[in-house]
Amino acid sequence: MAKLPVEKMRELERRFGEIEARMSAGPAADVYVKLASEYSELQPVVTKIRAYEKAVAELADLETLLEDKSVDREMRDLAELELPEVKGRIEALEQEMQILLLPKDAADEKSAILEIRAGTGGSEAALFAGDLFRMYERFASEKGWKVEVLSASEGEAGGYKEIIATITGRGVFAKLKFESGVHRVQRVPETEAGGRIHTSAATVAVLPEAEEIDIDIRPEDIRIDTMRSSGAGGQHVNTTDSAVRITHLPTGIVVTSSEKSQHQNRAKAMQVLRSRLYDAERQRADSERSADRKSQVGSGDRSERIRTYNFPQGRITDHRINLTLYKLDRMMEGEIEEVVDALMADYQASQLAQLGEQQ
Repeated sequence: MAKLPVEKMRELERRFGEIEARMSAGPAADVYVKLASEYSELQPVVTKIRAYEKAVAELADLETLLEDKSVDREMRDLAELELPEVKGRIEALEQEMQILLLPKDAADEKSAILEIRAGTGGSEAALFAGDLFRMYERFASEKGWKVEVLSASEGEAGGYKEIIATITGRGVFAKLKFESGVHRVQRVPETEAGGRIHTSAATVAVLPEAEEIDIDIRPEDIRIDTMRSSGAGGQHVNTTDSAVRITHLPTGIVVTSSEKSQHQNRAKAMQVLRSRLYDAERQRADSERSADRKSQVGSGDRSERIRTYNFPQGRITDHRINLTLYKLDRMMEGEIEEVVDALMADYQASQLAQLGEQQ
């Protein structure tokens, strides 16, 4: 195991104490909000550091007591009994702190934009895309996150050819970032008279939601086109031109939004464009940093088949970490925490291995 970065631990404790003092002094509201955010981020780490330091001090006291020849036998026996428990506690705290002190992904605390597109498989792929969206929607609801659909193109038999939504909440991206990739489904379509298993796929992309301060989009780099929105019939048929298509000229990225309000469409399209550009920049930086080695989980390769959902067997398999669970029904109801946590643990283990090699 890599050694704990003692200097970093001391600096975190110092910073935590400084924030506590500044918050107690009653700063301006906007300053207080920023301090409170940093405080809540540091609190679990500093709590763990203090527990570790206390355990190390206990161990030192026990060892000193055992070395003292003047201590009576009964006290020495008690100290020898306590010694393994304290050592075990220190080892567990070291492991927990190794993870807490890993380099943080700056985007982890952000909300996210979820994009799901039907892949191979025709109508069945669109239905599966709809199932995936409902799975993430239910998971988000359990977490207390807010889901808002930005745009959707429905499939002919139901589901979605494409659906884009924001998921707003703290730490959304950290939880969902490993969901990006190709999701494959194996099941018997309701329309299949012969009962044959059909294989289809949908692609998922999870992007950290970017603020204006995260990415600068110059007005001369975009072209905005307005189009007549294709309404659902009735009163929507005569809707004025409101659909918006924004093209980012340097990259060729195109984003569209087709709600009733042209103003809302422009805002939503810019929101998605910022996130796609921010994500592209992150992907570029990640690929440069890991040119020599690539974490299988964290690669972000959206063309990679990452998971198979086998309905006849009630089985879900994540191919990156060779995890198979026979609880597909519950997973589709939004109970994906077990897979999400396993992916995060695998990624953290690879990061720890890399740190160990560097030291």
